Amino acid sequence: MATKKTSDKDTTKSATNETTAAATETAVKAASKKAAAKTQAAGAKPAAKKSTAAKKPAPKKVQAEPEPEKTRYTDEELEEFRQLINEKLAVAQSDYEKTMDRIMGRDTNEVDDTAPTYHALEEGSETQSKEQLMAMAQRQQKFITGLKAALVRIDNKTYGICRETGKLIPKERLRAVPHATLSIEVKNDKHRTH
Repeated sequence: MATKKTSDKDTTKSATNETTAAATETAVKAASKKAAAKTQAAGAKPAAKKSTAAKKPAPKKVQAEPEPEKTRYTDEELEEFRQLINEKLAVAQSDYEKTMDRIMGRDTNEVDDTAPTYHALEEGSETQSKEQLMAMAQRQQKFITGLKAALVRIDNKTYGICRETGKLIPKERLRAVPHATLSIEVKNDKHRTH
C-alpha cells in the first residue's frame, strides 16, 4: 500500500504541475493577444511572435562613404538664381527711375520753378523730402550694383559661395538676399565685432 500511496501523490503532483503549466500558458497567450490588440488599436504593427530558435546576429551595417560636400551650385540651380536676380533687377531699376523722376521733378506737372518762394516751411519740407529721396536712390543704386555683380558671379560659376569660408551659402538666404556674398553666420559675426 505504501507504494500505491506514493504513486497517488506523484500522480496528484504531476496533475497539479500540468494544470499550473496550462494555466500559465493560457495567461501568457491572453496577455500577448491583449498587447497585440492594444498595439493594433494604436495603429502600430503587432509584435512578431518570439521564436524559440536561436537568433541570428544582425548583419553589420556597411557605412557608405559620405558624399563629398558640394563646392558650387549646379548649372540648373545657377539658372534658377539668374531668373530670380533678373526679376529683382528689373523691379529695382524701375523703382530707381521713379525715384530719380521724383527728385528731378519729372513726374509732376507742378510749377514749382515759377511759384512764389515765400513759404519757408514748405521749402524746408521739400528739401528734407528730396534728401530722403536721394538716400533711397543711393540705396537702390547700391542694390542694383550688387545684383549685377551677382550675375557676373553666376557667369563665373562662383555664385553662392561665401567669400570668407568658401562654403555654399544656403539657398534660402540667396532667395531672400540674391546678391549675398557671405553666409549668415559670417555676416552675424562681422556685425558682432563691429
